Amino acid sequence: MTTAQITIPMLIVFFAVMIFVGLYCRKHSTSVDGFVLGGRSVGPWLTAFAFGTSYFSAVIFVGYAGQFGWNFGLASTWIGMGNAFIGSLLAWLVLGKRTRTMTQSLGSKTMPDFFEKRYNSNRLKIFASFIIFVFLIPYTASLYNGLSSLFNNVFDIDYWVVVVIMAVLTGIYVIFGGYMATAINDFIQGIIMLVGIVAVILAVLNDNGGLSQAVNSLSETAGKEYTSLFGPNPVFLFFVVMLTSLGTWGLPQMVGKFYSIKDDGAVKKGTIISTVFAVIVAGGCYFLGGFGKLYQEEVMLTAVSENGKLMYDGIIPIMLSKLPSVIIAVVIVLVLSASMSTLSSLVLTSSSTLTLDVIKPKVAKKKEFTEKKSVFVMRLLIVFFIALSAVIAILKDTIWKDSAFIAQMMGVSWGALAGAFLAPFIYGLFWKKGTRAAVASCFVFGTGIEIIQLCISMGWISFSGKILGFVFTNSLYSGVFAMVGGLIIFPIISLLTKKSNVENVNEIFECIK
Repeated sequence: MTTAQITIPMLIVFFAVMIFVGLYCRKHSTSVDGFVLGGRSVGPWLTAFAFGTSYFSAVIFVGYAGQFGWNFGLASTWIGMGNAFIGSLLAWLVLGKRTRTMTQSLGSKTMPDFFEKRYNSNRLKIFASFIIFVFLIPYTASLYNGLSSLFNNVFDIDYWVVVVIMAVLTGIYVIFGGYMATAINDFIQGIIMLVGIVAVILAVLNDNGGLSQAVNSLSETAGKEYTSLFGPNPVFLFFVVMLTSLGTWGLPQMVGKFYSIKDDGAVKKGTIISTVFAVIVAGGCYFLGGFGKLYQEEVMLTAVSENGKLMYDGIIPIMLSKLPSVIIAVVIVLVLSASMSTLSSLVLTSSSTLTLDVIKPKVAKKKEFTEKKSVFVMRLLIVFFIALSAVIAILKDTIWKDSAFIAQMMGVSWGALAGAFLAPFIYGLFWKKGTRAAVASCFVFGTGIEIIQLCISMGWISFSGKILGFVFTNSLYSGVFAMVGGLIIFPIISLLTKKSNVENVNEIFECIK
């Protein structure tokens, strides 16, 4: 049987299950709380898999695994381990229980809503909503990256067709079933990702004579530094680990998973499940990518653009092209699962934020804005966000193919969101003395750093000097600088500016006791 003959039935079953789950979960999505948070009663397995699948998209499997595996060799596995133990384990241990407790006490459904109620400022809510709207759109559009090369190896169909199919099917189950449908489908998609990544690693190693032989071949082909403990560029590796791991602590679509988990016991179980999932999926992806240079000849022949630039999205598909048809079919379903799970999380976050934090407060001043209307508006916005991200992805692959702006905008999105929200969210959970001015400063600092990064990457401005030159080398360095800088700026600004009402703050923290 050909790869297409194996893949098509698998895709039909996969899509049918996704749609069935969406229709089945309609009963959970009649209210705002049910549509956005699953009624705050989601168990540890669904929450842990929702966290993991939102974290690890096709961008990681196809793009980052190929890029960083090529640059760092087997040392790129440290990125996956950092994602597992910093981005998952520590995030759950530090943020999980406290986020659940405080957001339930405040009645917060979104991150901007948390900022408003924690710091008693409607302006901060509007500011945060604007940041999410601006920077989640390009981040969402980037999720389609990598689909083209994989599907072209199996099907003779245009990239835009793949994008539209993925967008429509994701939209169906999110619109009908809301968060609960997303969580259940994330669990199913997570199982596919776990099985798929293990199968692919074993197949690639087997294709290269086993683990020992593959490592020896990599050392001979690429050099011993690509099989060393920290690779050829330890400093760059460290920054990649920090941005991709610590950054999740400030991303609204990630910490939002803690809002919905049902109790403290579920948080404890979810911590273990999420960490094991991340070790296998993230660690496996980057470990697989570390063997990319074993395929140097094929990569240089087929994954280099006309201007001589290496297209990292093509490395993993090349590695998989010689594997058995059934493995390639599994990989295609794996990549779709990774993309759709993250896409559903992002559009649900965007639509709920814009509806509950911006539209509803404005409309409610003039006329009644019921639960039913809120859910309806969120569904409309989900359609809008999915359609917009799909259009950007298609235009980037066609009309805007040579547009550096879109590519760079996608690159700075993660750093801008994490840089703006990380410090205000963590300090807001644990420190009573944080002020509105400090929150606003972090918003400006985090987004400002990444806007400067975008301008430098586009060649519009330039900086000289060792420190600034190093910080703005790329969005990875500037993203880490934005996050760490925010953690330093926040307490300093808080101590120098007007304090929040002590009684109000004490009342907010009463729930922790």
